Amino acid sequence: MHLSNIIPVLEKIAPPELAADFDINRIGLNLDLDNDVKKIAVALDPTDYVLNRAAEINADLLITHHTLIFDPVNSISRTLATSLQIALDNRISLYSMHTNFDRAKGGINDVLAKRLGLSSVQELDMGRIGEVPVCSTETLANHVAKSLNTHVQYVGERDDIKRVMVFGGSGFRNEYLGIAKEHGVEAYVSSELKHDVIRSRGELALIDATHYATENPGMEELCPRLADLLGLDVEFIHHNPFIRVI
Repeated sequence: MHLSNIIPVLEKIAPPELAADFDINRIGLNLDLDNDVKKIAVALDPTDYVLNRAAEINADLLITHHTLIFDPVNSISRTLATSLQIALDNRISLYSMHTNFDRAKGGINDVLAKRLGLSSVQELDMGRIGEVPVCSTETLANHVAKSLNTHVQYVGERDDIKRVMVFGGSGFRNEYLGIAKEHGVEAYVSSELKHDVIRSRGELALIDATHYATENPGMEELCPRLADLLGLDVEFIHHNPFIRVI
């Protein structure tokens, strides 16, 4: 199947118009080799490990959540040159779906809510709110850690958690904290917890489950969708940064 026939399918899954303003001209087809695609690789990040692995499995297209080039460049660093060379030498086109896939139905946040077993899920602009059986912060934190196979850190001891907000990626920002409070949730699961957010949380329990673990499931579950829609071989590539906690 030619690359040009795959793009409309990807744009239906994650419509570009859903992307945040800062993603404009950054998402979509980042490296267009105008090639035929027999196999697709999917990953969270276009790291050199992922690019080399995509080459090893003979992928013709790599789809990632984060783009290889986010900020405009006036010169190409050795690091960027190495990544591009892997893709070019192995004829791998690159496509990214970022905040548009966060917001899309069946995207990053829907999958995160599903992985955590939330019920009665409510769709927000960038996150999701759902319900869990009444529990403590520690119980919920342990559930999150087990469900996402990751370590977590949390703040806010409660024993009445029922409504939970989730936001894949770096969602611990004061504007999103305000949304959580407005919707009356008791706990908020996201990543990249900062001191100012902790100070502003009020009674809200915050559970940091890492950027990778909160977004990776959404990209992983994209694979069977693409295989069904395109009739192509689609393989997911894990590249967990394995942050150590001592």
